[in-house]
Amino acid sequence: MTSGSQSASRGEGPVDPRYSRQILFAEIGEEGQRRLLAGSALVVGCGALGCAIAELLVRAGVGRVRIVDRDLVESTNLQRQILFDEADARALLPKAEAAAAKLRAINSGIAIEGIVGDLTPDTIGRLAEGMDVLVDGTDNFETRFLLNDYAVREGLPWIYGAAVGSYGVTMTVLPGEGPCLTCLFEAAPPPGSSPTCDTAGILASVAVTIASLEAAEAIKILSGRREAVSKGLTIVDVWESRFDRMQAARRTDPPCATCVERRFPHLEGRGMSQTTTLCGRNSVQVSPPPGSRVDLAALAARLAAVGPVERNRFLLRANLEGVELTVFGDGRAIVSGTKEGERARALYARYVGA
Repeated sequence: MTSGSQSASRGEGPVDPRYSRQILFAEIGEEGQRRLLAGSALVVGCGALGCAIAELLVRAGVGRVRIVDRDLVESTNLQRQILFDEADARALLPKAEAAAAKLRAINSGIAIEGIVGDLTPDTIGRLAEGMDVLVDGTDNFETRFLLNDYAVREGLPWIYGAAVGSYGVTMTVLPGEGPCLTCLFEAAPPPGSSPTCDTAGILASVAVTIASLEAAEAIKILSGRREAVSKGLTIVDVWESRFDRMQAARRTDPPCATCVERRFPHLEGRGMSQTTTLCGRNSVQVSPPPGSRVDLAALAARLAAVGPVERNRFLLRANLEGVELTVFGDGRAIVSGTKEGERARALYARYVGA
Protein backbone atom coordinates (compact mmCIF):
# COMPACT_ATOMS: atom_id res chain seq x y z
CA MET A 1 0.00 0.00 0.00
CA THR A 2 1.32 3.44 -0.86
CA SER A 3 1.87 5.99 1.87
CA GLY A 4 -0.92 8.16 0.45
CA SER A 5 -3.43 5.33 0.64
CA GLN A 6 -2.24 4.42 4.12
CA SER A 7 -2.85 7.93 5.42
CA ALA A 8 -6.22 8.08 3.64
CA SER A 9 -7.24 4.79 5.25
CA ARG A 10 -6.45 6.28 8.68
CA GLY A 11 -8.72 9.24 7.97
CA GLU A 12 -5.86 11.61 7.07
CA GLY A 13 -5.56 13.57 3.85
CA PRO A 14 -7.59 13.33 0.63
CA VAL A 15 -8.93 10.06 -0.73
CA ASP A 16 -7.57 8.99 -4.12
CA PRO A 17 -9.80 10.62 -6.80
CA ARG A 18 -10.07 7.27 -8.60
CA TYR A 19 -12.81 6.46 -6.06
CA SER A 20 -14.77 9.67 -6.65
CA ARG A 21 -17.73 7.99 -8.40
CA GLN A 22 -18.01 5.42 -5.62
CA ILE A 23 -17.86 8.15 -2.97
CA LEU A 24 -20.73 9.92 -4.75
CA PHE A 25 -22.87 6.86 -4.01
CA ALA A 26 -24.51 8.04 -0.78
CA GLU A 27 -24.56 4.60 0.85
CA ILE A 28 -20.75 4.59 0.84
CA GLY A 29 -19.61 8.21 0.84
CA GLU A 30 -16.15 9.31 1.94
CA GLU A 31 -16.33 7.64 5.34
CA GLY A 32 -17.30 4.32 3.76
CA GLN A 33 -14.45 4.65 1.27
CA ARG A 34 -11.96 5.22 4.08
CA ARG A 35 -13.28 2.09 5.77
CA LEU A 36 -12.79 0.15 2.55
CA LEU A 37 -9.21 1.37 2.28
CA ALA A 38 -8.59 0.18 5.84
CA GLY A 39 -10.30 -3.18 5.23
CA SER A 40 -9.08 -6.59 4.16
CA ALA A 41 -10.59 -9.54 2.31
CA LEU A 42 -9.53 -13.14 1.75
CA VAL A 43 -10.69 -14.50 -1.62
CA VAL A 44 -10.54 -18.30 -1.56
CA GLY A 45 -10.23 -19.69 -5.07
CA CYS A 46 -9.33 -17.79 -8.21
CA GLY A 47 -11.48 -19.42 -10.86
CA ALA A 48 -14.52 -17.90 -12.55
CA LEU A 49 -15.94 -16.51 -9.31
CA GLY A 50 -12.67 -15.59 -7.61
CA CYS A 51 -11.25 -13.66 -10.58
CA ALA A 52 -14.25 -11.36 -10.81
CA ILE A 53 -14.59 -10.99 -7.01
CA ALA A 54 -10.94 -10.05 -6.61
CA GLU A 55 -11.00 -7.54 -9.45
CA LEU A 56 -14.13 -5.83 -8.15
CA LEU A 57 -12.70 -5.55 -4.62
CA VAL A 58 -9.40 -4.19 -5.89
CA ARG A 59 -11.11 -1.63 -8.11
CA ALA A 60 -13.34 -0.63 -5.17
CA GLY A 61 -10.27 0.14 -3.06
CA VAL A 62 -10.33 -2.61 -0.45
CA GLY A 63 -6.99 -1.92 1.19
CA ARG A 64 -5.71 -5.50 1.39
CA VAL A 65 -6.80 -8.39 -0.80
CA ARG A 66 -5.34 -11.85 -0.29
CA ILE A 67 -6.02 -14.48 -2.97
CA VAL A 68 -5.46 -18.19 -2.32
CA ASP A 69 -5.61 -20.75 -5.11
CA ARG A 70 -4.10 -24.18 -5.64
CA ASP A 71 -4.36 -24.42 -9.45
CA LEU A 72 -2.64 -23.14 -12.59
CA VAL A 73 -3.98 -21.30 -15.64
CA GLU A 74 -5.07 -23.44 -18.58
CA SER A 75 -6.61 -22.51 -21.93
CA THR A 76 -10.02 -23.91 -20.91
CA ASN A 77 -10.15 -21.29 -18.12
CA LEU A 78 -10.10 -18.35 -20.52
CA GLN A 79 -13.81 -18.59 -21.43
CA ARG A 80 -14.84 -17.39 -17.97
CA GLN A 81 -11.85 -16.51 -15.76
CA ILE A 82 -11.53 -12.86 -16.62
CA LEU A 83 -8.12 -12.03 -15.14
CA PHE A 84 -6.18 -14.49 -17.32
CA ASP A 85 -4.96 -14.52 -20.92
CA GLU A 86 -3.28 -16.89 -23.37
CA ALA A 87 0.20 -15.90 -22.22
CA ASP A 88 -0.63 -16.97 -18.65
CA ALA A 89 -1.76 -20.38 -19.90
CA ARG A 90 1.34 -20.87 -22.07
CA ALA A 91 3.61 -19.98 -19.14
CA LEU A 92 1.90 -22.49 -16.78
CA LEU A 93 1.43 -19.72 -14.24
CA PRO A 94 -0.33 -20.47 -10.95
CA LYS A 95 -3.66 -18.65 -10.89
CA ALA A 96 -2.86 -16.78 -7.68
CA GLU A 97 0.40 -15.41 -9.14
CA ALA A 98 -1.15 -14.46 -12.47
CA ALA A 99 -4.13 -12.80 -10.79
CA ALA A 100 -1.99 -10.82 -8.35
CA ALA A 101 0.15 -9.48 -11.19
CA LYS A 102 -2.91 -8.32 -13.15
CA LEU A 103 -4.50 -6.75 -10.09
CA ARG A 104 -1.36 -4.80 -9.15
CA ALA A 105 -1.48 -3.25 -12.61
CA ILE A 106 -5.10 -2.24 -12.00
CA ASN A 107 -4.54 -0.64 -8.58
CA SER A 108 -0.99 -0.18 -7.31
CA GLY A 109 -2.19 1.71 -4.23
CA ILE A 110 -3.39 -1.29 -2.25
CA ALA A 111 -1.78 -4.47 -0.92
CA ILE A 112 -2.42 -7.57 -3.04
CA GLU A 113 -1.18 -11.00 -2.01
CA GLY A 114 -1.26 -14.01 -4.31
CA ILE A 115 -0.72 -17.25 -2.39
CA VAL A 116 -0.21 -20.49 -4.31
CA GLY A 117 -1.60 -23.08 -1.94
CA ASP A 118 -4.58 -24.95 -0.57
CA LEU A 119 -7.02 -23.97 2.17
CA THR A 120 -6.96 -26.83 4.68
CA PRO A 121 -7.55 -27.22 8.43
CA ASP A 122 -3.78 -26.74 8.85
CA THR A 123 -3.53 -23.56 6.75
CA ILE A 124 -6.81 -21.69 7.25
CA GLY A 125 -5.75 -19.99 10.48
CA ARG A 126 -2.62 -18.55 8.87
CA LEU A 127 -4.32 -17.61 5.59
CA ALA A 128 -7.33 -15.95 7.22
CA GLU A 129 -5.29 -14.17 9.90
CA GLY A 130 -5.97 -10.43 9.94
CA MET A 131 -8.79 -10.61 7.38
CA ASP A 132 -12.08 -8.74 7.91
CA VAL A 133 -14.20 -10.83 5.52
CA LEU A 134 -13.84 -14.20 3.78
CA VAL A 135 -15.21 -14.56 0.24
CA ASP A 136 -15.94 -17.87 -1.49
CA GLY A 137 -14.54 -18.40 -4.97
CA THR A 138 -14.18 -22.17 -4.58
CA ASP A 139 -15.68 -25.06 -6.49
CA ASN A 140 -16.26 -27.64 -3.74
CA PHE A 141 -18.27 -28.09 -0.55
CA GLU A 142 -15.34 -29.42 1.48
CA THR A 143 -13.66 -26.03 1.40
CA ARG A 144 -16.94 -24.18 1.90
CA PHE A 145 -17.76 -26.16 5.04
CA LEU A 146 -14.22 -25.50 6.27
CA LEU A 147 -14.72 -21.77 5.67
CA ASN A 148 -18.06 -21.93 7.45
CA ASP A 149 -16.58 -23.71 10.49
CA TYR A 150 -13.75 -21.19 10.77
CA ALA A 151 -15.93 -18.12 10.22
CA VAL A 152 -18.52 -19.20 12.80
CA ARG A 153 -15.88 -20.13 15.37
CA GLU A 154 -14.00 -16.85 14.92
CA GLY A 155 -17.07 -14.62 14.45
CA LEU A 156 -15.94 -13.52 10.98
CA PRO A 157 -18.39 -12.69 8.17
CA TRP A 158 -18.11 -14.81 5.05
CA ILE A 159 -19.90 -14.95 1.72
CA TYR A 160 -20.89 -18.22 0.03
CA GLY A 161 -21.22 -18.43 -3.74
CA ALA A 162 -21.55 -21.12 -6.40
CA ALA A 163 -22.33 -21.27 -10.11
CA VAL A 164 -22.85 -23.98 -12.73
CA GLY A 165 -24.60 -23.98 -16.10
CA SER A 166 -26.67 -20.79 -16.11
CA TYR A 167 -27.56 -21.06 -12.42
CA GLY A 168 -25.92 -19.57 -9.35
CA VAL A 169 -26.52 -18.97 -5.64
CA THR A 170 -25.01 -16.79 -2.94
CA MET A 171 -25.59 -16.13 0.76
CA THR A 172 -23.86 -13.93 3.31
CA VAL A 173 -23.12 -15.45 6.72
CA LEU A 174 -22.92 -13.05 9.67
CA PRO A 175 -22.10 -15.30 12.64
CA GLY A 176 -24.41 -14.69 15.58
CA GLU A 177 -26.80 -12.62 13.45
CA GLY A 178 -28.30 -15.18 11.10
CA PRO A 179 -28.00 -18.64 9.55
CA CYS A 180 -24.74 -20.29 8.53
CA LEU A 181 -24.09 -22.66 5.63
CA THR A 182 -24.81 -25.74 7.75
CA CYS A 183 -28.27 -24.35 8.53
CA LEU A 184 -29.04 -24.76 4.82
CA PHE A 185 -26.95 -27.82 3.98
CA GLU A 186 -26.27 -30.32 6.74
CA ALA A 187 -23.75 -32.13 4.54
CA ALA A 188 -22.22 -31.90 1.09
CA PRO A 189 -24.26 -33.45 -1.74
CA PRO A 190 -23.23 -37.06 -2.46
CA PRO A 191 -20.65 -37.39 -5.28
CA GLY A 192 -22.31 -37.50 -8.68
CA SER A 193 -25.68 -36.25 -7.37
CA SER A 194 -25.35 -32.63 -8.49
CA PRO A 195 -24.39 -31.01 -11.80
CA THR A 196 -20.83 -29.73 -12.10
CA CYS A 197 -18.84 -27.79 -14.66
CA ASP A 198 -17.85 -31.19 -16.10
CA THR A 199 -21.42 -32.36 -16.66
CA ALA A 200 -23.38 -29.15 -17.22
CA GLY A 201 -20.79 -26.60 -18.36
CA ILE A 202 -20.99 -22.99 -17.23
CA LEU A 203 -21.78 -19.61 -18.72
CA ALA A 204 -19.31 -16.88 -17.88
CA SER A 205 -22.22 -14.48 -17.37
CA VAL A 206 -23.63 -16.38 -14.38
CA ALA A 207 -20.21 -16.60 -12.75
CA VAL A 208 -19.70 -12.85 -13.12
CA THR A 209 -23.23 -12.17 -11.84
CA ILE A 210 -22.75 -14.23 -8.68
CA ALA A 211 -19.26 -12.78 -8.19
CA SER A 212 -20.70 -9.26 -8.47
CA LEU A 213 -23.26 -10.03 -5.77
CA GLU A 214 -20.57 -11.50 -3.52
CA ALA A 215 -18.32 -8.48 -4.02
CA ALA A 216 -21.20 -6.11 -3.27
CA GLU A 217 -21.86 -7.94 0.01
CA ALA A 218 -18.20 -7.70 0.97
CA ILE A 219 -18.21 -3.97 0.17
CA LYS A 220 -21.28 -3.47 2.40
CA ILE A 221 -19.55 -5.21 5.30
CA LEU A 222 -16.19 -3.47 4.85
CA SER A 223 -17.72 0.00 4.41
CA GLY A 224 -19.62 -0.35 7.68
CA ARG A 225 -23.08 -0.99 6.21
CA ARG A 226 -23.88 -4.42 7.70
CA GLU A 227 -27.56 -3.48 7.94
CA ALA A 228 -27.69 -3.53 4.13
CA VAL A 229 -26.41 -7.10 3.87
CA SER A 230 -28.75 -9.41 1.97
CA LYS A 231 -30.82 -11.77 4.11
CA GLY A 232 -31.22 -15.36 2.95
CA LEU A 233 -30.16 -17.20 -0.22
CA THR A 234 -30.11 -15.33 -3.54
CA ILE A 235 -30.77 -17.54 -6.58
CA VAL A 236 -29.97 -16.48 -10.15
CA ASP A 237 -30.60 -18.08 -13.54
CA VAL A 238 -29.21 -15.86 -16.29
CA TRP A 239 -30.65 -18.01 -19.09
CA GLU A 240 -34.17 -17.67 -17.69
CA SER A 241 -33.49 -14.06 -16.57
CA ARG A 242 -34.70 -14.98 -13.09
CA PHE A 243 -33.69 -13.66 -9.67
CA ASP A 244 -35.22 -15.22 -6.55
CA ARG A 245 -34.72 -14.89 -2.80
CA MET A 246 -35.17 -17.73 -0.32
CA GLN A 247 -35.50 -16.65 3.28
CA ALA A 248 -33.31 -18.53 5.73
CA ALA A 249 -33.06 -18.65 9.52
CA ARG A 250 -30.79 -20.30 12.06
CA ARG A 251 -31.83 -23.93 12.36
CA THR A 252 -32.87 -24.80 15.89
CA ASP A 253 -35.06 -27.92 15.44
CA PRO A 254 -32.98 -29.93 15.02
CA PRO A 255 -30.24 -27.52 16.10
CA CYS A 256 -27.55 -26.55 13.60
CA ALA A 257 -24.39 -28.46 14.47
CA THR A 258 -22.20 -25.46 13.62
CA CYS A 259 -23.75 -22.19 14.73
CA VAL A 260 -26.03 -23.54 17.49
CA GLU A 261 -24.11 -26.53 18.90
CA ARG A 262 -20.75 -25.05 17.91
CA ARG A 263 -19.21 -28.24 16.59
CA PHE A 264 -16.49 -27.73 13.95
CA PRO A 265 -15.55 -31.11 12.44
CA HIS A 266 -14.02 -29.66 9.28
CA LEU A 267 -11.54 -27.62 11.32
CA GLU A 268 -10.53 -30.90 12.96
CA GLY A 269 -9.88 -32.47 9.55
CA ARG A 270 -12.99 -34.65 9.54
CA GLY A 271 -14.76 -34.50 6.20
CA MET A 272 -11.60 -33.36 4.40
CA SER A 273 -10.08 -35.77 1.91
CA GLN A 274 -6.55 -36.29 0.62
CA THR A 275 -7.84 -36.13 -2.93
CA THR A 276 -10.19 -33.60 -4.47
CA THR A 277 -11.85 -33.81 -7.89
CA LEU A 278 -11.46 -30.45 -9.62
CA CYS A 279 -14.52 -28.77 -11.12
CA GLY A 280 -14.52 -28.42 -14.90
CA ARG A 281 -11.59 -30.78 -15.41
CA ASN A 282 -10.96 -34.50 -15.65
CA SER A 283 -8.47 -34.09 -12.80
CA VAL A 284 -7.76 -34.97 -9.18
CA GLN A 285 -5.65 -33.03 -6.68
CA VAL A 286 -3.52 -35.07 -4.29
CA SER A 287 -2.51 -33.33 -1.06
CA PRO A 288 0.50 -34.58 0.94
CA PRO A 289 0.88 -34.27 4.73
CA PRO A 290 1.20 -30.70 6.07
CA GLY A 291 4.67 -29.21 5.84
CA SER A 292 5.75 -31.27 2.82
CA ARG A 293 8.12 -29.79 0.26
CA VAL A 294 9.39 -31.09 -3.06
CA ASP A 295 12.71 -30.33 -4.76
CA LEU A 296 11.29 -29.61 -8.20
CA ALA A 297 14.68 -29.67 -9.95
CA ALA A 298 15.57 -33.08 -8.54
CA LEU A 299 12.12 -34.46 -9.31
CA ALA A 300 12.27 -33.11 -12.87
CA ALA A 301 15.60 -34.86 -13.39
CA ARG A 302 14.11 -38.16 -12.20
CA LEU A 303 10.96 -37.88 -14.29
CA ALA A 304 12.86 -36.89 -17.45
CA ALA A 305 13.85 -40.53 -17.84
CA VAL A 306 10.17 -41.51 -17.98
CA GLY A 307 8.59 -38.81 -20.12
CA PRO A 308 8.76 -35.18 -21.25
CA VAL A 309 8.94 -32.67 -18.40
CA GLU A 310 8.29 -28.92 -18.29
CA ARG A 311 9.33 -26.88 -15.25
CA ASN A 312 9.32 -23.33 -13.92
CA ARG A 313 9.99 -21.99 -10.42
CA PHE A 314 6.45 -22.77 -9.31
CA LEU A 315 5.75 -26.27 -10.65
CA LEU A 316 6.66 -29.07 -13.02
CA ARG A 317 4.49 -30.97 -15.49
CA ALA A 318 5.09 -34.45 -16.90
CA ASN A 319 3.10 -36.78 -19.12
CA LEU A 320 3.13 -40.27 -17.62
CA GLU A 321 1.01 -43.37 -18.15
CA GLY A 322 -1.65 -41.54 -20.11
CA VAL A 323 -2.08 -38.75 -17.54
CA GLU A 324 -0.59 -35.32 -16.98
CA LEU A 325 1.08 -34.88 -13.60
CA THR A 326 1.56 -31.32 -12.31
CA VAL A 327 3.54 -31.04 -9.06
CA PHE A 328 3.85 -27.85 -7.00
CA GLY A 329 6.65 -26.92 -4.64
CA ASP A 330 4.52 -27.64 -1.57
CA GLY A 331 4.14 -31.24 -2.71
CA ARG A 332 0.59 -30.97 -4.01
CA ALA A 333 -0.09 -32.58 -7.36
CA ILE A 334 -2.85 -32.33 -9.95
CA VAL A 335 -3.31 -35.55 -11.90
CA SER A 336 -5.16 -34.72 -15.14
CA GLY A 337 -6.71 -37.51 -17.17
CA THR A 338 -8.53 -39.29 -14.36
CA LYS A 339 -11.30 -38.69 -11.83
CA GLU A 340 -10.31 -41.70 -9.75
CA GLY A 341 -8.81 -40.67 -6.43
CA GLU A 342 -7.19 -44.05 -5.84
CA ARG A 343 -5.43 -44.01 -9.20
CA ALA A 344 -4.27 -40.43 -8.61
CA ARG A 345 -2.83 -41.38 -5.22
CA ALA A 346 -1.09 -44.42 -6.70
CA LEU A 347 0.52 -42.37 -9.46
CA TYR A 348 1.60 -39.75 -6.94
CA ALA A 349 3.22 -42.40 -4.74
CA ARG A 350 4.93 -43.97 -7.75
CA TYR A 351 6.46 -40.81 -9.22
CA VAL A 352 6.60 -38.26 -6.38
CA GLY A 353 6.68 -40.36 -3.22
CA ALA A 354 4.23 -41.70 -0.66
